Amino acid sequence: MIWLRDVQLTIPVRSGPVNILRGIDLAVAAGDSIGIVGPSGSGKTSLLMLIAGLERATGGSIQVAGQELAVLDEDARAKFRLATLGIVFQSFHLIPSMTALQNVAVPLELAGRPDANALAAAALERVGLAHRLTHRPSELSGGEQQRVALARAFAPTPRLLLADEPTGNLDAATGRLVMDLLFALCAASGVTLLLITHDPALAARCARTVTISNGRIVA
Repeated sequence: MIWLRDVQLTIPVRSGPVNILRGIDLAVAAGDSIGIVGPSGSGKTSLLMLIAGLERATGGSIQVAGQELAVLDEDARAKFRLATLGIVFQSFHLIPSMTALQNVAVPLELAGRPDANALAAAALERVGLAHRLTHRPSELSGGEQQRVALARAFAPTPRLLLADEPTGNLDAATGRLVMDLLFALCAASGVTLLLITHDPALAARCARTVTISNGRIVA
């Protein structure tokens, strides 16, 4: 599902180039679950952004679901994300003016699904929010907002789920409930999971843990 070879990311700044990733090699099989851990600034989120095609690597090769990302332009990468990926962020990234149902329906409507609202409602029911379809983000708790984000990520039936610190804005108890739900949804759908986290115990719930430090895989 993911094949990285000598992936590098260097950012030019006035004081000189900053090496964010320094030659990452990683293979992730379809259906696998990988926890990525490491200190702040180690390159974890940058790696996720490259795998999602939201940023471009400055060196190496990134293949996701058999597609080499370097050959895709911005529009093609957006279409590839829509067809292949689900992404869950720490900050939820829900559209404030839209209801929960409308937020979940967005990727389905972009994909041209005529049954977008029905699929969105079913996804919200799977995360226990069938009674919150018409509520906007400001009317939901943090845990409910993250469950809406999970529903939005899973509704288009992605092959790969990327999760970046999905419990970072939640209290410990709510975070555990959200992660129980995330792992249950992954198991039920067979989706490949790449989870970025500062929590070693959370990463240990994945089949494999990868540690990044100073832009390199060290364990």
